[in-house]
Amino acid sequence: MEGVSVRKIKKICVFCGENSGKDVTFVNAAFHLGEVLSKIKIDLVYGGDRLRLMGCVSTAVAQHQRQVLGIIPSAFTENNLVGETCGKEIKVATMHERLLIMMELSDAFIALPGGFGTLEELFQMISWAQLNIHNRPIGVLNINGFFNGLLSFIDHVVEQKFITQRARKILISATTTDELVDKLQAF
Repeated sequence: MEGVSVRKIKKICVFCGENSGKDVTFVNAAFHLGEVLSKIKIDLVYGGDRLRLMGCVSTAVAQHQRQVLGIIPSAFTENNLVGETCGKEIKVATMHERLLIMMELSDAFIALPGGFGTLEELFQMISWAQLNIHNRPIGVLNINGFFNGLLSFIDHVVEQKFITQRARKILISATTTDELVDKLQAF
């Protein structure tokens, strides 16, 4: 990477499914992401659950003595929608406040496979980047082609001139953790 400036990332926010999905590869990739982040001394900001994919990432980071910070809306804990947080925890009143704090505390964002919540968080960060609210890299870890349909749809939206080529470059994708972290650092 000679001649390429490298962004110093200290904290990455990871968005991912509350569930594990049907493919064990998602679980393995979540653990591996946590291990890689720890190895390169990057702390984790996340949704604050110790279960399923969120738990895989947070447990791997915590096991390697890196900081883990969960941001949880109070409605989640009051209604028992999340398990215990791995690491420190900040309780917030709303989902919007959650995303705002995640953005403010993070140097980059990674989305793993997930559902509507993961996609909402991912697109909120992309929208905020497009509006110049932040200039942090955003990536998807495209495990087993999980995001292929989404990436194709986004490219279709670009072809239809609803998203500019410049804005399309906001979202980075890679099929391996190492490649994605390298791309985020080079953003």
